[in-house]
Amino acid sequence: MGEFRIYNTMSHQLEDFIPGGVRKNSLHEYPAVTIYSCGPTVYNHAHIGNFRAYMFSDLLRRYLKYRGYKVNHAMNITDVDDKTIAGSIKEGIPLSEYTERYTKIFFDDLATLNIEAVEHNPRATDSIDAMDDIINKLDAKGLVYEQQGSLYFSIAKFPQYGKLSRLDTREIKSGARYDADEYKKDDARDFALWKATTEKEPSWTIKRGTGRPGWHIECSAMIRKIFGGTIDIHTGGVDLIFPHHENEIAQSEAAYNEKFVRYWLHLEHLLVEGTKMSKSLGNFYTLEDLLNKGYSPRAIRHLLMSAHYRKQLNFTLDGLKASAVALDKIDNFIHRVKAVSGEGPVSEKIISASKNLREAFLAVMDNDLNISGATGSLFEYIREMNVCADTGEVSRTGAEHILETLSDLDRVFGFIFFPAPEKADPDAARFDQMVIDRKNAKASKNFAEADRIRDALLAEGIILEDGKDGTRWKRKK
Repeated sequence: MGEFRIYNTMSHQLEDFIPGGVRKNSLHEYPAVTIYSCGPTVYNHAHIGNFRAYMFSDLLRRYLKYRGYKVNHAMNITDVDDKTIAGSIKEGIPLSEYTERYTKIFFDDLATLNIEAVEHNPRATDSIDAMDDIINKLDAKGLVYEQQGSLYFSIAKFPQYGKLSRLDTREIKSGARYDADEYKKDDARDFALWKATTEKEPSWTIKRGTGRPGWHIECSAMIRKIFGGTIDIHTGGVDLIFPHHENEIAQSEAAYNEKFVRYWLHLEHLLVEGTKMSKSLGNFYTLEDLLNKGYSPRAIRHLLMSAHYRKQLNFTLDGLKASAVALDKIDNFIHRVKAVSGEGPVSEKIISASKNLREAFLAVMDNDLNISGATGSLFEYIREMNVCADTGEVSRTGAEHILETLSDLDRVFGFIFFPAPEKADPDAARFDQMVIDRKNAKASKNFAEADRIRDALLAEGIILEDGKDGTRWKRKK
């Protein structure tokens, strides 16, 4: 097995992947690969551009596991920022209730697309203590100043600022500030670590005062709280390189005097029908939109992962139809193989073709996760095996060998043997709301009401599972 190589945005080069930063004699000697993927801001339904990013992080973790690495993966939930606060105020409901609704939808969408659950889904509001620690360390080094109740990071005092996005040609405007969580300017300005709040906004108290987090510090805090130090891989879209990831680096490395991330992986934009996605153009799609149009989640998964992550993907409805046709070819082949009943050993031709497929798969995937090359190898294998079936060279044991080969590779693809969708629970929306009501009751220390809701759910056969990533319900079996 050769080296797994990935393109590091920081170096702008393909690099050998070395978990933990120290080369070992054996793959099994490496520590678990630590990955952080920028997750959703839960203020609305995620769109297909978002899901391309989540599909990429799924592909990455699946391939690392396939190759034999252990994986420790976090994808955050941004549940406090300008957008979530504005949405909760507009609806007149608590921020936690507003964000819990869209968090539930997000996890349901991931499951629909057969995207694996990761080890950690931290919420920003659960990491205020880690934000406080970063701000205190930066403050002690003279990198923080206050203006009108907000705390800012002084980028002029961090000479390495701009090393990820290569800001050398841009002007750093000393003393100029950005208060908005997101901005698209080409110039770099001091960014808010901690924001003063209005009367309507939720707030938290840290050592430097009462307020609420700036967007950029949230990811740094969650990474620190979960992993405790340098991580192997940070993923996200190219739109996050500046300012978000640049600011993450600045505050994390300045606070802790250590490398923040070893490998930065960024995926390119998704186009829809050849242009940028826009509601005004009618090409803005959520997963629900596409399912309502009759497209299958399996075809959506296939199309979203069809192009190399560093190339733009043009997502079209015709492309979805083409994915459905490609998947039909896979299904027809599997049906044909399963119908084989003849006895006999596995032919050398099948053994050789399966071995060649695995080797070709590893070779292209080791080259910066070349999924389009891997998919091409899969369909070439299916073509060869169809020829073998035509000539009567596939026995029942040969068929089992073929199916095992496909199943093995599907640990990465995730679209060959796609799980059947679970039938929706007719009372799901009501149960979701009861879970949110119980959470709010507990937050208000109304434990009697929280217990009443739990008992009411139990009476309907619903069990609650409280975990570090929130509360979920399920029916008793």
